[in-house]
Amino acid sequence: MDAEISARILSLAGWISAQRWSGVLDVVPALTSVAVHVSAEAAMSGHVEPLLERALLEPHIESSSDGALVEIAVAYGGSDGRDLQAVAEAVRLSPEQVVRRHCAVTYRVFMLGFLPGFPYLGVVDPSIQVPRHSVPRTRVAAGSVGLAGAQTGIYPCDSPGGWQIIGRTQEVLFDAERTPPARLNPGDRVRFVPAVIA
Repeated sequence: MDAEISARILSLAGWISAQRWSGVLDVVPALTSVAVHVSAEAAMSGHVEPLLERALLEPHIESSSDGALVEIAVAYGGSDGRDLQAVAEAVRLSPEQVVRRHCAVTYRVFMLGFLPGFPYLGVVDPSIQVPRHSVPRTRVAAGSVGLAGAQTGIYPCDSPGGWQIIGRTQEVLFDAERTPPARLNPGDRVRFVPAVIA
């Protein structure tokens, strides 16, 4: 999770999208790569590959500016953050200290994935980094805010999941009827604000 690499990835993805090459169906930025989905015809003709090779040499593809700054209110602990106490014990801090450190960072949205609108945010303060659960839960509630190593994320809908849940937001992260449907985009910056600490 490197901000400079992320900025270059997002710039490259944006530039490729703007070219509107025939046969390119979708351009998806990730942590350290860009997936370019092409039609079967474009794949068979091979005309996109040399365009992509040239794109990597474009001198203006170096970085992209930061996206929007979004504040997200979170109810920490209690039934909304059932792992907060265990996380605090694991890192030898109080739950309040974990929350303060979680809220002290301005996170970058490195990518969306796993579920539509699920933001992979980083980088979490090393003093509160904890691993995923060894056995994922079968249901994590929509809006749950979790920790997994150097990342923090927000579940956009009810789903299985293995992250350590420390809080929950009422923010709607994905709505197929909204334009754009995802509340957060790669490159955006996120600050968590404690609404409640139980």
